[in-house]
Amino acid sequence: MAINKLIAYEYMQRLGWPGLAGIALMLVALLYALLALLPARENLQHISLQVVQTQQYLNQIKDGILPPPTAEGSELETFLGMLPQQAEATRAIDQIYTQAQLQNIALARGEYSLGVDPKTRMARYQILLPVSGSYPQLRRFLHAVLSQVPALVLENVDIKRKQIADVQLDGRVRMTLYLSRRI
Repeated sequence: MAINKLIAYEYMQRLGWPGLAGIALMLVALLYALLALLPARENLQHISLQVVQTQQYLNQIKDGILPPPTAEGSELETFLGMLPQQAEATRAIDQIYTQAQLQNIALARGEYSLGVDPKTRMARYQILLPVSGSYPQLRRFLHAVLSQVPALVLENVDIKRKQIADVQLDGRVRMTLYLSRRI
């Protein structure tokens, strides 16, 4: 090992300070290329690929293959447009009572409360209905109501029997009707 150190020392003596500075600069350049230029080149390739994909996407939109993207606000407007108006709440409640009559379910007088959210321009009509009927009747009633009134959400069903052998069930159904408040 002493000879290797001696040989390296002799080479350094021959190169002098300018040669050693050149070797140091070459090492710094190599480190810069490995640590900075290669990742930047990979990033450039990734961005170039994204540009090509975006161009293809735009061409597909121009050719009519894909629909144009929608603005963020328009999705909310579309959703609010699908909800019934606040003035149409009585029609939805009438459908609930109509379905109850079709299934021979006794609906006692319910509790209704209206909540308005000014930020979303939506209204919530919370409905609590006492129900009485057999299990198949109640199930058909709930299925029919939810299919007839898509803006209605079933929140809670609480049913019970007075005795185990009873076919008749008594309970409460809590629903929320979402309404649009267009200005």
